[in-house]
Amino acid sequence: MGELAGKVAVVTGASKGIGAGIAKYLAAAGAAVAVNYASSREGADKVVAEITAKGGKAIAVHGDVAKKADIKSIFETTLARFGRLDILVNNAGVYRFDPLETVTEAEFHREFDINVLGMILATQEAVKHFGAEGGSVINLTSVAGTSAIPGSVVYSATKAAIDSLTRVLAAELGPKKIRVNAIAPGVTVTEGYEALGEVAKNFESYALAQTPLGRVAQPEDIAKVAVFLASDQSAWITGERIAASGGLR
Repeated sequence: MGELAGKVAVVTGASKGIGAGIAKYLAAAGAAVAVNYASSREGADKVVAEITAKGGKAIAVHGDVAKKADIKSIFETTLARFGRLDILVNNAGVYRFDPLETVTEAEFHREFDINVLGMILATQEAVKHFGAEGGSVINLTSVAGTSAIPGSVVYSATKAAIDSLTRVLAAELGPKKIRVNAIAPGVTVTEGYEALGEVAKNFESYALAQTPLGRVAQPEDIAKVAVFLASDQSAWITGERIAASGGLR
């Protein structure tokens, strides 16, 4: 049996990229997984199909994490299907790289609503459903939260906020046996990253020069850390930010 046998996880933004990788690795470790998506039902169904084809348990669950009613629905659907909740992975996130002079109010609110408010709302709802034994909340942040990357003023600010939220919520929820940790990936090859085109190539060249392990990450590099933080192997770890970045700072 896997280290997460009998556990149930919700992974937000799991129809592709890092979220999809985490969902598949949690399932491979034995957890039943709710694969949340906001727009790509096709992507979520594909992740579910891959999990179930290998004997795992998963469902696709629609919901915009920035909307409280959608958040409630995500967890109600998960509980109705799997009967419990043990793990929340706050992965849903968006980004855009713009110089300061082109930043708009709309883009600021889009990124903060999904990246930060969504994380707060999802955690708020999850706390209602964790059992007496507690649970594990895993937040996806980024090395951008502590790096000075030109053109990332809004995105980096959201990730710095997530780092702070992780520490605060770990302190607040610890008495309920709920652990809260964060994973900070470096450059990771995902569909969204590849869609950046030339911008991604330029940033990758810079990142590789600063990465001791000499390569960019794949989603599974991050997913393995998530399995550890979701499992009892990390039972004495909370309030931490783990950089899964090949040494990139």
